[in-house]
Amino acid sequence: MRKVSPSTVGRLSIYLRVLSELDGLGAETVSSEELASRCGTTAAQVRKDLSFFGTFGKRGRGYAVEELISALRSILGLERRYRVALIGAGRIGVALLGYRDFQEQGFHIEAVFDADPKKVGQRWGGMTVRPDAELEQALAEEGIDIVIVAVPAEVAQSVVDRVVAAGVRAILNFAPTKLQVPAGVALKNVNMALELEGLSFALARESRPRTRRTA
Repeated sequence: MRKVSPSTVGRLSIYLRVLSELDGLGAETVSSEELASRCGTTAAQVRKDLSFFGTFGKRGRGYAVEELISALRSILGLERRYRVALIGAGRIGVALLGYRDFQEQGFHIEAVFDADPKKVGQRWGGMTVRPDAELEQALAEEGIDIVIVAVPAEVAQSVVDRVVAAGVRAILNFAPTKLQVPAGVALKNVNMALELEGLSFALARESRPRTRRTA
């Protein structure tokens, strides 16, 4: 199979969400043009992305919505249940625990850890915040598949090092810092400040008066 870029994987996730919405509306088929329009891309891009994984749909009839949903869930590895641990019982952690879409997609937060003694023992979404000292043993013994890191930037690397040492191979990082992981460990960064700065740049350019270029 050809190498699949992260941007392609990201679009597959968008396709899946839109298809799920269409399925909820009772749609049985969808054309590449309609799917592209709803996802903010082109029909050619939709067809190219799907072609990495096989042949889908029929010319003149489009894609069967349920079949494509099933195929995308399989491609994205969403046919199984993932055990997730959250490190950092702060505001971001609270928001993530309340995000119902996680469980609907098969991601179940099974444990919450924090280094602050004042937070340890608190009840969060049916779980008790556990002490940081239990981290490595719990990750290994409880078969955690994915760890969400929501700790201050200055301690994020040391936390990730411990997570990797415990055998976890997938990490979602919310700390605003660049992290290093060894080969074989998947790391995704969510930098909200960076995304907001991108929006700020777009707004600044939109409001800036245009100047004429001279030869």
